[in-house]
Amino acid sequence: MTRHFGVFQFHPDITASKIVECFAAMAGMVGKIDGLLAFEHGPYKSSEGLNDGFTHGFIMTFDSPGSRDAYLPHPIHEAVKDIVVPCLARVIVFDFDIPSN
Repeated sequence: MTRHFGVFQFHPDITASKIVECFAAMAGMVGKIDGLLAFEHGPYKSSEGLNDGFTHGFIMTFDSPGSRDAYLPHPIHEAVKDIVVPCLARVIVFDFDIPSN
């Protein structure tokens, strides 16, 4: 499996309802893009204060690195990026593979 996770800092003028719309669009990719097994997201919820201004995070689970690679240029992903990316001041995305036992 491959985990694809990211953190977002939205532009200050982005409303809470627009943030909900962004994550709904992202969640809507599950079941439409082969190999995308799960999507989870939420706002930063720690008293550590190590979020460096990032306010929301997400994790996607893919069945394989190949499925993640196919997702990146997928037309559905590109359409979701058209909704989400203009709302972002900063983003970090990081992927790692989960070894099978």
